Amino acid sequence: MRRAQISRTTAETEITVELCLDGSGSYDNETGVGFFDHMLDQLARHSLIDMTVRCKGDLHIDDHHTVEDVGIALGQALAQALSDKRGIRRYGSCLLPMDDALVRAALDLSGRPFLVWNVDLPTAKIGTFDTELVREFFQAFSTHGGITLHVDQLHGLNSHHIAEAAFKAVARALREAVETDPRKSDAIPSTKGAL
Repeated sequence: MRRAQISRTTAETEITVELCLDGSGSYDNETGVGFFDHMLDQLARHSLIDMTVRCKGDLHIDDHHTVEDVGIALGQALAQALSDKRGIRRYGSCLLPMDDALVRAALDLSGRPFLVWNVDLPTAKIGTFDTELVREFFQAFSTHGGITLHVDQLHGLNSHHIAEAAFKAVARALREAVETDPRKSDAIPSTKGAL
């Protein structure tokens, strides 16, 4: 089983993350930010990655440090669980509809982090959650996970639907990318011989 556990403590957050890439999508996420917990649950459920996240952050200031630092820790855990990336499919993509929203995600577990973010959340808040933090999460996750990640909103009117479609689309793409390729289960998926 490809597993990882990360602990990360700063003056702003205290985080533990546990991942199992060969799971069933079970989750137990508690960050103190309700909408974010809901999005992490979607990420786990639709990627089939078992995920436990605990974060105590400086929420008396705002949610920014919590969301960004969880993205960092999850990216680090993903990279650790993938190890040398032997046998993975490497690439994944998904076109995901959710009511009015249609979001496309494509990713490469290349070790070369890059985020292309073409998403326009029409409101500044979803409940009490700052919508600009959706991008901050994916920036941190892609950077520390070594992921080239493209997320494009093709349609959408409702910020909740757009954000949730983005998390689900990335999850489905991630599920595809981390799966073992039965035709190349002992090979690193690169002509370079390393990722």
